[in-house]
Amino acid sequence: MAVLAGAGPATAAPEPQLPECAPGRASTTAPVAPAGLSSPRACRADHPLESTKIAFTPSGYHHLGAVTSGEWGGVSGRFSVVDGGIRAQTYDFIVGRFMAKKDLGAGRITWLEAGWAETGWASPGRQHVYTFNTNTNRWQFYDQYAVRPGDQVWLDISGDRTGMWRAWLWWDNRWNLLTQQRLPLGGSAQIEQYVEVHVDATRPARLDMPKVTVDNVQVRPVGGGPARYWREDIATLTGTTPGEQQRRGGFCLDWQTRYDTWSAGNCAD
Repeated sequence: MAVLAGAGPATAAPEPQLPECAPGRASTTAPVAPAGLSSPRACRADHPLESTKIAFTPSGYHHLGAVTSGEWGGVSGRFSVVDGGIRAQTYDFIVGRFMAKKDLGAGRITWLEAGWAETGWASPGRQHVYTFNTNTNRWQFYDQYAVRPGDQVWLDISGDRTGMWRAWLWWDNRWNLLTQQRLPLGGSAQIEQYVEVHVDATRPARLDMPKVTVDNVQVRPVGGGPARYWREDIATLTGTTPGEQQRRGGFCLDWQTRYDTWSAGNCAD
Protein backbone atom coordinates (compact mmCIF):
# COMPACT_ATOMS: atom_id res chain seq x y z
CA MET A 1 0.00 0.00 0.00
CA ALA A 2 2.87 2.38 0.84
CA VAL A 3 4.50 1.65 -2.47
CA LEU A 4 1.27 2.29 -4.34
CA ALA A 5 0.58 5.49 -2.47
CA GLY A 6 3.96 6.86 -3.39
CA ALA A 7 3.67 6.02 -7.06
CA GLY A 8 2.81 8.75 -9.51
CA PRO A 9 -0.20 8.57 -11.83
CA ALA A 10 0.21 6.24 -14.77
CA THR A 11 0.55 7.82 -18.18
CA ALA A 12 -1.72 6.16 -20.74
CA ALA A 13 -0.30 5.40 -24.13
CA PRO A 14 -1.86 7.61 -26.79
CA GLU A 15 -4.60 5.92 -28.73
CA PRO A 16 -3.86 5.44 -32.40
CA GLN A 17 -5.68 7.86 -34.70
CA LEU A 18 -7.72 5.64 -36.96
CA PRO A 19 -8.35 6.76 -40.49
CA GLU A 20 -11.91 7.30 -41.69
CA CYS A 21 -13.32 4.23 -43.38
CA ALA A 22 -13.61 4.53 -47.12
CA PRO A 23 -16.71 3.22 -48.91
CA GLY A 24 -16.43 -0.47 -49.65
CA ARG A 25 -18.38 -3.65 -50.17
CA ALA A 26 -19.90 -6.20 -47.82
CA SER A 27 -17.42 -8.70 -46.36
CA THR A 28 -17.17 -12.07 -48.04
CA THR A 29 -14.96 -13.77 -45.42
CA ALA A 30 -15.20 -14.12 -41.65
CA PRO A 31 -12.84 -12.16 -39.33
CA VAL A 32 -9.71 -14.00 -38.22
CA ALA A 33 -9.14 -12.09 -34.94
CA PRO A 34 -11.11 -10.00 -32.44
CA ALA A 35 -11.67 -6.33 -33.23
CA GLY A 36 -9.28 -3.81 -31.67
CA LEU A 37 -7.55 -0.52 -32.26
CA SER A 38 -4.46 -2.37 -33.45
CA SER A 39 -6.31 -4.59 -35.89
CA PRO A 40 -4.79 -4.50 -39.37
CA ARG A 41 -6.39 -1.79 -41.55
CA ALA A 42 -8.77 -0.75 -38.74
CA CYS A 43 -10.74 2.42 -39.48
CA ARG A 44 -13.53 4.54 -37.99
CA ALA A 45 -16.97 5.02 -39.44
CA ASP A 46 -18.13 8.38 -40.67
CA HIS A 47 -20.35 10.33 -38.26
CA PRO A 48 -23.70 8.47 -38.17
CA LEU A 49 -27.04 10.26 -38.40
CA GLU A 50 -28.89 10.47 -35.10
CA SER A 51 -32.18 8.56 -35.22
CA THR A 52 -35.34 9.78 -33.50
CA LYS A 53 -36.89 6.32 -33.82
CA ILE A 54 -38.12 5.22 -30.41
CA ALA A 55 -36.88 1.98 -28.87
CA PHE A 56 -40.37 1.07 -27.63
CA THR A 57 -43.74 1.93 -29.06
CA PRO A 58 -45.74 3.58 -26.27
CA SER A 59 -48.49 1.30 -25.01
CA GLY A 60 -52.12 2.06 -25.74
CA TYR A 61 -53.83 3.44 -28.83
CA HIS A 62 -52.21 5.37 -31.68
CA HIS A 63 -54.69 6.85 -34.18
CA LEU A 64 -53.71 8.28 -37.56
CA GLY A 65 -56.40 9.74 -39.76
CA ALA A 66 -59.30 12.17 -39.58
CA VAL A 67 -62.87 12.63 -38.34
CA THR A 68 -65.62 14.89 -39.66
CA SER A 69 -66.70 17.64 -37.31
CA GLY A 70 -70.22 17.46 -38.75
CA GLU A 71 -72.51 14.50 -39.35
CA TRP A 72 -72.92 12.47 -42.53
CA GLY A 73 -74.97 9.54 -43.75
CA GLY A 74 -72.10 7.20 -44.57
CA VAL A 75 -68.56 6.67 -45.85
CA SER A 76 -66.79 4.45 -48.37
CA GLY A 77 -63.25 3.94 -49.65
CA ARG A 78 -60.31 1.59 -49.98
CA PHE A 79 -57.57 0.40 -47.61
CA SER A 80 -54.44 -1.60 -48.45
CA VAL A 81 -53.60 -4.61 -46.29
CA VAL A 82 -50.14 -5.08 -44.75
CA ASP A 83 -48.37 -7.43 -42.35
CA GLY A 84 -48.16 -5.39 -39.15
CA GLY A 85 -45.76 -7.68 -37.30
CA ILE A 86 -48.25 -8.09 -34.46
CA ARG A 87 -47.05 -10.37 -31.65
CA ALA A 88 -48.95 -13.56 -30.93
CA GLN A 89 -50.74 -13.99 -27.60
CA THR A 90 -50.86 -10.24 -26.93
CA TYR A 91 -53.44 -7.48 -27.10
CA ASP A 92 -51.52 -5.86 -29.95
CA PHE A 93 -53.49 -5.00 -33.05
CA ILE A 94 -53.41 -2.90 -36.19
CA VAL A 95 -56.53 -1.94 -38.13
CA GLY A 96 -57.44 0.13 -41.16
CA ARG A 97 -61.05 1.14 -40.69
CA PHE A 98 -64.03 3.45 -41.13
CA MET A 99 -66.35 4.32 -38.26
CA ALA A 100 -69.71 6.01 -37.79
CA LYS A 101 -70.13 7.29 -34.23
CA LYS A 102 -72.15 9.60 -32.01
CA ASP A 103 -71.55 10.98 -28.54
CA LEU A 104 -74.74 10.40 -26.53
CA GLY A 105 -73.50 12.36 -23.52
CA ALA A 106 -72.73 11.22 -19.98
CA GLY A 107 -69.67 9.38 -21.27
CA ARG A 108 -71.63 7.19 -23.70
CA ILE A 109 -70.47 6.82 -27.31
CA THR A 110 -72.15 4.51 -29.81
CA TRP A 111 -70.55 3.38 -33.05
CA LEU A 112 -70.13 0.89 -35.88
CA GLU A 113 -66.73 0.27 -37.47
CA ALA A 114 -65.54 -1.91 -40.32
CA GLY A 115 -62.16 -2.59 -41.85
CA TRP A 116 -59.32 -5.07 -41.85
CA ALA A 117 -57.34 -6.08 -38.78
CA GLU A 118 -54.36 -8.08 -37.61
CA THR A 119 -54.48 -8.98 -33.92
CA GLY A 120 -52.40 -10.88 -31.40
CA TRP A 121 -55.29 -13.08 -30.30
CA ALA A 122 -57.24 -14.09 -33.43
CA SER A 123 -55.14 -16.33 -35.72
CA PRO A 124 -51.94 -14.35 -35.09
CA GLY A 125 -50.07 -13.48 -38.25
CA ARG A 126 -53.25 -13.48 -40.31
CA GLN A 127 -55.21 -10.47 -41.54
CA HIS A 128 -59.00 -10.45 -41.26
CA VAL A 129 -61.97 -8.44 -42.46
CA TYR A 130 -63.71 -7.35 -39.27
CA THR A 131 -66.49 -5.24 -37.74
CA PHE A 132 -67.13 -3.95 -34.23
CA ASN A 133 -70.27 -2.31 -32.84
CA THR A 134 -71.49 -1.09 -29.47
CA ASN A 135 -74.60 -3.28 -29.47
CA THR A 136 -72.48 -6.41 -29.01
CA ASN A 137 -69.15 -4.84 -27.95
CA ARG A 138 -67.40 -7.67 -29.76
CA TRP A 139 -64.96 -7.98 -32.62
CA GLN A 140 -66.42 -9.97 -35.50
CA PHE A 141 -63.98 -11.56 -37.96
CA TYR A 142 -65.08 -12.69 -41.42
CA ASP A 143 -62.56 -15.32 -42.42
CA GLN A 144 -64.40 -16.40 -45.53
CA TYR A 145 -62.73 -13.36 -47.07
CA ALA A 146 -59.10 -14.44 -47.36
CA VAL A 147 -57.26 -11.12 -47.28
CA ARG A 148 -53.49 -11.00 -47.17
CA PRO A 149 -50.68 -8.42 -47.39
CA GLY A 150 -50.76 -6.62 -50.72
CA ASP A 151 -54.54 -6.84 -51.09
CA GLN A 152 -56.84 -3.83 -51.15
CA VAL A 153 -60.30 -3.86 -49.60
CA TRP A 154 -63.22 -1.62 -50.44
CA LEU A 155 -65.55 -0.88 -47.53
CA ASP A 156 -68.79 1.01 -47.03
CA ILE A 157 -70.67 2.05 -43.90
CA SER A 158 -74.06 3.74 -44.21
CA GLY A 159 -77.23 4.37 -42.22
CA ASP A 160 -80.89 5.02 -43.00
CA ARG A 161 -83.57 7.18 -41.43
CA THR A 162 -84.60 4.42 -39.01
CA GLY A 163 -81.15 4.23 -37.43
CA MET A 164 -80.19 0.96 -39.11
CA TRP A 165 -76.47 1.05 -39.95
CA ARG A 166 -74.81 -1.42 -42.29
CA ALA A 167 -71.21 -2.35 -43.06
CA TRP A 168 -70.38 -3.69 -46.50
CA LEU A 169 -67.38 -5.29 -48.22
CA TRP A 170 -66.88 -5.23 -52.00
CA TRP A 171 -65.94 -8.85 -52.78
CA ASP A 172 -66.36 -11.10 -55.82
CA ASN A 173 -67.47 -8.00 -57.76
CA ARG A 174 -70.48 -7.44 -55.53
CA TRP A 175 -71.22 -5.81 -52.20
CA ASN A 176 -71.25 -8.25 -49.29
CA LEU A 177 -73.18 -7.22 -46.19
CA LEU A 178 -71.03 -7.81 -43.12
CA THR A 179 -73.41 -6.64 -40.41
CA GLN A 180 -76.46 -4.49 -39.79
CA GLN A 181 -77.11 -2.91 -36.43
CA ARG A 182 -79.88 -0.64 -35.19
CA LEU A 183 -77.89 1.91 -33.21
CA PRO A 184 -78.93 5.13 -31.43
CA LEU A 185 -77.23 7.14 -34.15
CA GLY A 186 -80.34 8.13 -36.06
CA GLY A 187 -79.66 8.63 -39.74
CA SER A 188 -76.44 10.58 -39.34
CA ALA A 189 -73.12 10.31 -37.51
CA GLN A 190 -69.62 11.65 -37.30
CA ILE A 191 -67.38 9.74 -39.68
CA GLU A 192 -63.84 8.51 -38.96
CA GLN A 193 -61.14 7.15 -41.26
CA TYR A 194 -58.17 5.78 -39.33
CA VAL A 195 -55.22 3.47 -39.28
CA GLU A 196 -55.04 2.49 -35.62
CA VAL A 197 -52.29 0.67 -33.74
CA HIS A 198 -52.66 -0.69 -30.23
CA VAL A 199 -49.75 -1.94 -28.14
CA ASP A 200 -50.26 -4.36 -25.26
CA ALA A 201 -49.38 -2.42 -22.09
CA THR A 202 -48.06 -5.58 -20.40
CA ARG A 203 -45.61 -6.43 -23.21
CA PRO A 204 -43.61 -3.34 -24.26
CA ALA A 205 -41.88 -3.66 -27.61
CA ARG A 206 -41.10 -1.83 -30.81
CA LEU A 207 -43.80 -2.48 -33.42
CA ASP A 208 -43.07 -1.91 -37.10
CA MET A 209 -45.87 -1.01 -39.48
CA PRO A 210 -45.42 -1.02 -43.27
CA LYS A 211 -47.18 1.79 -45.08
CA VAL A 212 -50.98 1.44 -45.30
CA THR A 213 -52.52 3.37 -48.20
CA VAL A 214 -56.04 4.77 -48.15
CA ASP A 215 -57.82 6.28 -51.15
CA ASN A 216 -61.13 7.03 -52.86
CA VAL A 217 -62.66 8.09 -49.53
CA GLN A 218 -66.15 9.55 -50.00
CA VAL A 219 -68.83 10.65 -47.56
CA ARG A 220 -72.55 10.36 -48.16
CA PRO A 221 -74.91 13.27 -47.42
CA VAL A 222 -77.56 12.81 -44.74
CA GLY A 223 -80.88 11.82 -46.28
CA GLY A 224 -79.41 10.68 -49.61
CA GLY A 225 -77.85 12.30 -52.63
CA PRO A 226 -74.56 11.73 -54.47
CA ALA A 227 -71.49 10.88 -52.40
CA ARG A 228 -68.72 13.50 -52.19
CA TYR A 229 -65.00 13.00 -52.02
CA TRP A 230 -63.73 13.86 -48.55
CA ARG A 231 -61.88 17.06 -49.43
CA GLU A 232 -60.87 20.22 -47.59
CA ASP A 233 -64.31 21.76 -48.11
CA ILE A 234 -65.65 19.24 -45.59
CA ALA A 235 -65.08 20.34 -41.98
CA THR A 236 -62.50 17.91 -40.63
CA LEU A 237 -60.59 17.33 -37.41
CA THR A 238 -57.10 15.78 -37.43
CA GLY A 239 -55.71 16.71 -34.01
CA THR A 240 -52.86 18.71 -35.58
CA THR A 241 -52.34 22.29 -36.66
CA PRO A 242 -52.43 23.06 -40.41
CA GLY A 243 -49.25 21.90 -42.09
CA GLU A 244 -48.13 19.79 -39.11
CA GLN A 245 -47.52 16.09 -39.72
CA GLN A 246 -49.49 13.61 -37.64
CA ARG A 247 -47.03 11.55 -35.59
CA ARG A 248 -48.21 8.98 -33.08
CA GLY A 249 -45.89 6.60 -31.23
CA GLY A 250 -43.32 6.40 -34.03
CA PHE A 251 -45.94 6.22 -36.81
CA CYS A 252 -46.59 9.01 -39.32
CA LEU A 253 -49.39 10.04 -41.68
CA ASP A 254 -48.83 11.63 -45.10
CA TRP A 255 -51.70 13.29 -46.94
CA GLN A 256 -51.60 13.06 -50.73
CA THR A 257 -55.00 14.75 -51.11
CA ARG A 258 -56.70 16.03 -48.01
CA TYR A 259 -58.62 14.01 -47.00
CA ASP A 260 -59.44 11.27 -49.48
CA THR A 261 -55.96 9.93 -50.33
CA TRP A 262 -53.26 9.27 -47.73
CA SER A 263 -50.91 6.75 -46.16
CA ALA A 264 -49.71 5.87 -42.67
CA GLY A 265 -46.84 3.73 -41.36
CA ASN A 266 -43.42 3.87 -39.75
CA CYS A 267 -41.97 7.38 -39.67
CA ALA A 268 -39.17 7.83 -42.22
CA ASP A 269 -36.74 8.93 -39.51
